[in-house]
Amino acid sequence: MFGRVKKWLGIEGVKVELDLQEEYSKSEGMIEGKIRFFSQNTQTVELIRIKILERYSRGKEDEQLIDEYDMGQIYLDDPIEIPANEPIEIDFGLPFKLVKSEMDELEEKNILAGGLVKAAKWFRGVKSEYRIEATVKVKGTALDPFDRQTVNLV
Repeated sequence: MFGRVKKWLGIEGVKVELDLQEEYSKSEGMIEGKIRFFSQNTQTVELIRIKILERYSRGKEDEQLIDEYDMGQIYLDDPIEIPANEPIEIDFGLPFKLVKSEMDELEEKNILAGGLVKAAKWFRGVKSEYRIEATVKVKGTALDPFDRQTVNLV
């Protein structure tokens, strides 16, 4: 009975690990990487969701505002059998689209205003952080294993 509860909770079940580069190009609009699975018991992965999020923060300390934007996601819904004690790797390509503020667009379009916009962004503490999240639905478990990793878009 204890083994059944451990399986249902995902203990000793499928472990997920993203294998990504540290930097990707904003202009390419594609994140290529691998997702690695490992399990102590044979299990079936039913669905993989991989997405990229932007954490956009501005302001300082008590007045800081934070928004998150979904820049793209993919679903891989082909069932994958994960054998016991044998790692499996899957390649993926995650297309994304940058979310640009009015200030970002002004910075790109106008050379003279570009310097002023950069100074204003620095003064207001504007920064973006990007992360990739992978969530996996495993057959017969209640808790979905996941992994997340921060990447730089340059």
